[in-house]
Amino acid sequence: MYSRKFLSLFGLAAIALSPLADTAATAATRDKAFFESVAGTWKGPGEIVAGKYKGTKFTCNLVGEPVSDGGAGIKLDGSCRVGVFKQPMSALISQAGNSYKGKFLDGAAGKGLDVVSGAVTDDTVVVGLNRSKLNGAMIARVRDDKTMNVTISVKVESQMIPVIGLTLTRQVDEMTVGSVE
Repeated sequence: MYSRKFLSLFGLAAIALSPLADTAATAATRDKAFFESVAGTWKGPGEIVAGKYKGTKFTCNLVGEPVSDGGAGIKLDGSCRVGVFKQPMSALISQAGNSYKGKFLDGAAGKGLDVVSGAVTDDTVVVGLNRSKLNGAMIARVRDDKTMNVTISVKVESQMIPVIGLTLTRQVDEMTVGSVE
């Protein structure tokens, strides 16, 4: 059988590690709650703020829903429009262990980007983006229950340079519903 020293040491280790398990469970719950809170229909203007197409303005319409596996993450579908040109937009961001994975459009293997990392706080998600030699990040910050700011930056040498800024507004059906007596 086990010695008392071993059992005491094992018990102390379990007590010491229990807050870590609670922290991981709390983080998973927080992450899932964040993605559920941003599910819905979003619309808003954006602008390319650096690079060859600097100054180009566009408008996006996106619909987000939690990932189907019940974990933390979101699936986005919609489009962005520049003048008469309309570009389909899609993204999938899902939890992978303590980080995130996914893709924008068809991923780096096609014409899009891969999501290679990520972290969530109470009101912000930051994901790492990659395509070949291009590395960057997307930061989506929820200002209130109806407004979200999205910034996409790319790494140039050792500095992150913002290239796209977008302000989305939650689209809510304002129709008043009453009860019948």
